[in-house]
Amino acid sequence: MTDPAVDAVRPGTGSASPAGTPPRGLDLDRLAAHLAAHRPDLAGGPLRARLIAGGKSNLTYLLAIGDREVVLRRPPLGHVLATAHDMAREHRVISALAPTGVPVPAPLLLCTDPAVIGAPFYLMERVDGTVYRSRAQTDRLTAGQRRDLAIAMMDTLATLHSVPPAEVGLADFGRPDGYLARQVHRWAGQLDRSRSRPLPGVDELRDRLAATVPEGANDGRIVHGDYRLDNLLATVEPVAVRAVLDWEMATLGDPLADLGLLLTYWDVLGDSDLAAGNPVADGLGPRAGFPTGTELIERYAGRADVDVGPLHWHVALGCFKLAVICEGIHYRHTLGQTLGEGFDQIGELVAPLVAHGLAATGERG
Repeated sequence: MTDPAVDAVRPGTGSASPAGTPPRGLDLDRLAAHLAAHRPDLAGGPLRARLIAGGKSNLTYLLAIGDREVVLRRPPLGHVLATAHDMAREHRVISALAPTGVPVPAPLLLCTDPAVIGAPFYLMERVDGTVYRSRAQTDRLTAGQRRDLAIAMMDTLATLHSVPPAEVGLADFGRPDGYLARQVHRWAGQLDRSRSRPLPGVDELRDRLAATVPEGANDGRIVHGDYRLDNLLATVEPVAVRAVLDWEMATLGDPLADLGLLLTYWDVLGDSDLAAGNPVADGLGPRAGFPTGTELIERYAGRADVDVGPLHWHVALGCFKLAVICEGIHYRHTLGQTLGEGFDQIGELVAPLVAHGLAATGERG
């Protein structure tokens, strides 16, 4: 990964320690001992770690083990919402998809014992590529590269939604029946656990979604749960998606949930005045020189056997879901439980997301 780090390389084992302390969320001594016992091929050299910038939920670290680099994922510090941040689920889905046409990092190790570093975690191979999340990055791309990158993003999503779950050992990965209704209920519950201030309109949006759940004609596909440009590792010479990241909310359900949330990032946040400099909205959408959401839908629909008719409802669900996620991050930030920069802006996105979600519930496919 070529994502920038926000913490210096820290001391490991087997060599003199450089100045500083380990990044928060890791106990390098316990980690080194665990690797020695369970993956000796990953042990024996100096162990150093740095926090990779950009992740706003689960924490991602780049580990240098001697001359080798791998990636560690663990839940956020404090205020971990029920059913979220499940490391075993992330590890299971990338393990299942590794032999398919969906690009994922190779899984290396799962540890469900929180005593090792303070939380469950897993290791995966480091994949070369860039996470494009800011205008400073995407402005350096040519118009052709931006278009090709958006097309590759949609083709990868269509490939994911075409993988039969049973053929990769994921038949029991979720409960497709009633998926959409459970999504509304789940995010309503997450909202209640993250409330720390008045949020006008959010309860009305929740109630409208609950009252208008479409029939799940597309249910039963593998759903990423947070598919967007900056959850991909990509290259532009040639243009390719090298890995899909951040599978913490993956399940079986309606693939339009992925498409609706992607359009929420792309057209709702990407076309907002709040997009500039915001860590979850900067560098996306037509304002940043990428194709329109309509073009993304057309590309996807031409490659996925999915009925996109009720997409407006899924955009409204995407707005609600992302508003809840942003509010949860805002809440953790007020408690001092976030690492990195940009969290002070996340809370500003909640109100426009709620407003757009309410408008989308009145649309028709």
